[in-house]
Amino acid sequence: MSLSATAQEKTDTVMNRGMDSTMTHGNQKDCVMMKAGKMMQMKAGKTTVTEKDMTFPNGAMVMKNGTMKMKDGTTHMLKEGEGVLMDGTMMTMPMKKMLKDTM
Repeated sequence: MSLSATAQEKTDTVMNRGMDSTMTHGNQKDCVMMKAGKMMQMKAGKTTVTEKDMTFPNGAMVMKNGTMKMKDGTTHMLKEGEGVLMDGTMMTMPMKKMLKDTM
């Protein structure tokens, strides 16, 4: 019982640390995402076109054309609304949020 509680505590700490490093300005997260057919980077609430390939702490890479290459060598072409947090975790952005950002 004690061993599992300790392991859970360490996992929670690592997860929380990762969340803290990707959060900015309330609920907005720094990330790169595919939007309007282009790779965009959101940083500190501002969105700009991604100018260069990016490598993340987990070994994943995202090329400026939207191709994501995982550490194990597998690739995935990001689709509209898909993105990658700054720790290398993939996410899908809610469509309402994307539509609001483009208006």
